[in-house]
Amino acid sequence: MSMTSRELWTVIHGMGLGAIFLLAFAGGLAGLYSLRPELVTPQGMRERLPRLISGTWIMALAAWGTVITGTYIVYPWYRARPPEGTADLRAYPRSFLLADENLQAWHTFGMEWKEHVAWFSPILAMVVAFIVLRYGAQIAENPFLRKAVIVLFVLAFAAAGIAGLFGAFITKAAPLL
Repeated sequence: MSMTSRELWTVIHGMGLGAIFLLAFAGGLAGLYSLRPELVTPQGMRERLPRLISGTWIMALAAWGTVITGTYIVYPWYRARPPEGTADLRAYPRSFLLADENLQAWHTFGMEWKEHVAWFSPILAMVVAFIVLRYGAQIAENPFLRKAVIVLFVLAFAAAGIAGLFGAFITKAAPLL
């Protein structure tokens, strides 16, 4: 079994950093949802809060790592222009998708989502991590703040999840060789 450097970077981007973010979401959501005075004792709050703070920061950093490796390492390979007269476009995923009318939407919608909307994920995840660090136990005392943090957290997950789904389908339609 061997991997090219391109395959290795796509694994780091999607199955490594991206998967860390997406898989940790359920734990973070459960932590935020149950951060209520009626559900957690003061002793339980002291035990949970450091874990929630570190978890949200790890998720934010994983989200940043995912979009940075995707944008600056993997994406340039995807966008590479084929030399004039190249008939076999399989080594040029963007051109390969755009050349086929049945595959164009993977680039015009799917990749555009990955290029632009997916950047909201680390921004929102960082906002959540900052709020959890800054306000800590006050989140449990303020239902509006807790709900706002949960909404931001879910939006970060949705942006990343949809981008990850598009990434998997685009890679299936036009793999990076």
